[in-house]
Amino acid sequence: MKAVSVEEAVAMIPAGASVMVGGFMGVGTPERLLDEVVRQNKTDLRLISNDAATPGKGVGKLFDKTLVSKLTATHIGLNPKAQQQMLANQIAVDLVPQGTFVERIRAGGCGLGGVLTPTGVGTLVAEGKRQIEVDGRPFLLETALRAQFALVHAFLADYLGNLAYALTSRNFNPVMAMAADTVIVTAEHIVPVGVIAPDHVVTPAPLVDYLITNG
Repeated sequence: MKAVSVEEAVAMIPAGASVMVGGFMGVGTPERLLDEVVRQNKTDLRLISNDAATPGKGVGKLFDKTLVSKLTATHIGLNPKAQQQMLANQIAVDLVPQGTFVERIRAGGCGLGGVLTPTGVGTLVAEGKRQIEVDGRPFLLETALRAQFALVHAFLADYLGNLAYALTSRNFNPVMAMAADTVIVTAEHIVPVGVIAPDHVVTPAPLVDYLITNG
């Protein structure tokens, strides 16, 4: 793990990159990183996030500046700008059931090819996907999700990069930290090694590539 400035971290993300962003409707989202992505005008991003947040908040800032070319998410219902861009064919949108979404990311982080789920069998969700029968029940094969970068927000990070989360921010940040080639982290508090008890560490340091300095 290397400590870097937010400017240095975002400079590593090229235009057109696939990027996972943690959080739920802007809660537990690395706002400093997203502000810098906007400032550096990183375009054509392939965004993987639970939702499109709302204008001016969380990943919503990326839609405000039309920086996203593809979105994989569970819903976009509270962001009219994302909806307008989808209807205008400015962005491609892949809507995924929320449980399937998080399990696809978990599979990507665990080195699995995908997961079998009954969700979506017999619906439009099943179009173009393999269906596999297990003990007489049909399941869809949903492939794993990975990204080049994961932008993660934690409550606590220590000097080695071990992370602990608070409340809703634990929903997607930990699994995304496992499913990207490069993991960039912001934290509310950066503390000495030992402050986070070993059994409170959710994301261990070897998974973290860069920690944004607080200053």
